[in-house]
Amino acid sequence: MSNNLDAIAAHGGKLINRIASPEQKQEFLSKADSLPRVELDERAVSDLEMIAIGGFSPLTGFMNESDYKRVVAEMRLANGVAWAIPITLSVTEEVANSFKKGDLIRLDNQNGEFIGVLEFTEKYNYDKKQEAINVYRTSEDKHPGVQVVYNQGSVNIAGDVWLLERKENALFPKYQIDPAESRKMFREKGWKTVVGFQTRNPIHRAHEYIQKCALETVDGLFLHPLVGATKSDDIPADVRMRCYEILLENYYPDDRVILAINPAAMRYAGPREAIFHALVRKNYGCTHFIVGRDHAGVGDYYGTYDAQHIFDEFEPGELGIIPMKFEHAFYCTRTKQMATAKTSPSKKEERIHLSGTKVREMLRRGESPPAEFSRPEVAAELVRAMRVPIKA
Repeated sequence: MSNNLDAIAAHGGKLINRIASPEQKQEFLSKADSLPRVELDERAVSDLEMIAIGGFSPLTGFMNESDYKRVVAEMRLANGVAWAIPITLSVTEEVANSFKKGDLIRLDNQNGEFIGVLEFTEKYNYDKKQEAINVYRTSEDKHPGVQVVYNQGSVNIAGDVWLLERKENALFPKYQIDPAESRKMFREKGWKTVVGFQTRNPIHRAHEYIQKCALETVDGLFLHPLVGATKSDDIPADVRMRCYEILLENYYPDDRVILAINPAAMRYAGPREAIFHALVRKNYGCTHFIVGRDHAGVGDYYGTYDAQHIFDEFEPGELGIIPMKFEHAFYCTRTKQMATAKTSPSKKEERIHLSGTKVREMLRRGESPPAEFSRPEVAAELVRAMRVPIKA
């Protein structure tokens, strides 16, 4: 439950908790061998976790048909509350037909371990192509998010879920800060305004610049990298986390930044995912959210600032979190500092543009990103992690 001293209520008004009590867990375990099973893929496991810890508040389970249809069509749940991404559990027709209303379904991870329960309420068919076009703005299966939709089962099953227990993150236990805890930390620090930052890449100088611009106007920065499933060519989560640690140790005020992991999976849904990412950070207690260039984009599917424009499709109070929109930042060789077109008098040739894609390409070539691009300690860590020699 959200504390009334929190700077912001969870989305929908109440922070959801679907982690089984010790008694519930024992009851579920006693039935383990008799329950029908569904094996969850990596993304569904992280969705289950995010629902259980309240990261996806107000969702209490995988979406029913009325919620699903309205989210796909209008970015609203059936009750009208803003929500941009369908959170669904898909199975084959054959599997779906074996369930009846009221069944408890055992949810296993990919190792066959019993991790959760779904209280089955309904099943429904859905139009994969329509979901792709509405949510991802393309029906091309080259798009990684669309690919997932096309590869999943043809029937969605719905119902409230329980996570059997909240296990410690194997890689980043220190940074596993769930919404109830992050809210407590913000309260203890006296932060009334907190800006969230989403990333799946190491932080380069452009990111640092916009984070610090935002930090000038709020009490705290919640640096919240996503460590769930990402594309195979994204830089691994453990490398990224080490880069964040190095950066925070050397270049940020330690009393105004909290680093925590976001266990969600990446959808690459561009504008819609920007809304989704903002609402998730609202659940963690953030009052503001940074939206930069091509947020959650992939390839050329979205316009540079589409993810900012989509916030204008909602009434001011609907989302309840304030987007902080930043233009594409670059290193300006004329003023010798990071800037955007709003603050720099430079010409095109005087601007060094940075991107995660460029960093990855340089690393693959064995080159160390220049100081205008990346802090030297971070560049050294990236090169070391990619195990390639630096070219002079």
